[in-house]
Amino acid sequence: MPVEFISAVHTDSGASGPAAASRTGFDRDHLRRYARALDDGGFDHTLVAYHSASPDAFQVAQFVATHTERIRPILAHRPGVVFPTHASRALATLDRISDGRLSVHIISGGSDEEQRREGDYLNKAERYERSDEYIQILRKVWQADGPVSHEGKHFRFEGYYSDVKPVNGLIPISVGGSSPDAYRVGGQQGDIFGLWGEPLKETGEQIAAVKAVADAAGRPHPRIWVSFRPIIAPTDELAWEKAHRTLGVLKDQARNTELLRHYRTTGRPANVGSQRLLDIAERGEVHDRCLWTAPAVATNAAGASTALVGSPETVAQALLDYVDIGCDLLSIRGYDPLNDAIDYARHVLPLVRQELAHRAATGQAA
Repeated sequence: MPVEFISAVHTDSGASGPAAASRTGFDRDHLRRYARALDDGGFDHTLVAYHSASPDAFQVAQFVATHTERIRPILAHRPGVVFPTHASRALATLDRISDGRLSVHIISGGSDEEQRREGDYLNKAERYERSDEYIQILRKVWQADGPVSHEGKHFRFEGYYSDVKPVNGLIPISVGGSSPDAYRVGGQQGDIFGLWGEPLKETGEQIAAVKAVADAAGRPHPRIWVSFRPIIAPTDELAWEKAHRTLGVLKDQARNTELLRHYRTTGRPANVGSQRLLDIAERGEVHDRCLWTAPAVATNAAGASTALVGSPETVAQALLDYVDIGCDLLSIRGYDPLNDAIDYARHVLPLVRQELAHRAATGQAA
């Protein structure tokens, strides 16, 4: 399948700090403008993120779908919040509204503290077990010709049937994470597997771990999604100057306890992905061609936070480095979300696509 680009919508015009903590609510006009900029700019997908304090992701995804023509929303969804029978129907309805453009990203939850804010008291291993069961139920309901019953560890129901089905029979399902539990569920169940931006060596090791699980399960390898926060400028030197200005803003936001009150979790992050980013940062601030870890330190690795820093040419080559090791979904979103998305669409996406087209036309390998 072709290499595709992912962004992430923002529901208001605040700059994107730790865990998008500067959001104050829902700005309809800004979200419409943002979604259309992604649609017009040539992005293929956009993540609709989930957090207990944020606007409802289902409704945001529907808004995006109804105000765009081609971009595919990736709806982040927590299995502990909505019962799977209802979710199967709601997701299928949203897929119909979007004319088959929907994907769903299952979030098992990396932070016990954040999960408990919505009444979820399972431990991490149990949450991944629940995600595995949840995905199986979704697919069973979507494919059923008649009533479905289920009795498992986390869910039980009898005689459920939904009249509404996804446009293409199934909705693509993404799983993410950096723990053995994540690799297991993603390798066994995911159509897509999401990773945060680590150095090439570590990213390759994670891809191999997911593929090994898929091989053992006798199923196709999930497509690999890798996420970065690029910082670009006309030259590498100017990009690094911009990067350090951005880092100052992130540090100021991290010190603003009022700004972070709904998004902060205490101490060292509980999820393996954040721990890995912080450990990598301890080994060095810059890795490979231009992977910068300082933003992960400034935000306590609250989500995808590592940056690719440089001119559009440098960042495009860095993204191609990840394509060459097996990543075919490239998530790029900036710390100045809308303006950065417009810049990426103008200056980065065309370079990556031109090089891939050249390789295809000439038969050149990476």
